[in-house]
Amino acid sequence: MPKQKTHSGAKKRFKVTASGKVKARHSHSSHILEKKSPKRKRSFANPVILSDHDAPRVKKLLGVGK
Repeated sequence: MPKQKTHSGAKKRFKVTASGKVKARHSHSSHILEKKSPKRKRSFANPVILSDHDAPRVKKLLGVGK
């Protein structure tokens, strides 16, 4: 049986933590920043944990566990 390849786009965008959660960067953080508040822009710097519904799909692309 051939091995499943890791999805190249997903491996650049997501990281799986030791506890199995999936970290990603915030959306809306790259352009049109003038109208966004400084507080909101600061919060974009911290990674976001994907929801329980989206995480399995990303883990499948990364080839990580279940």
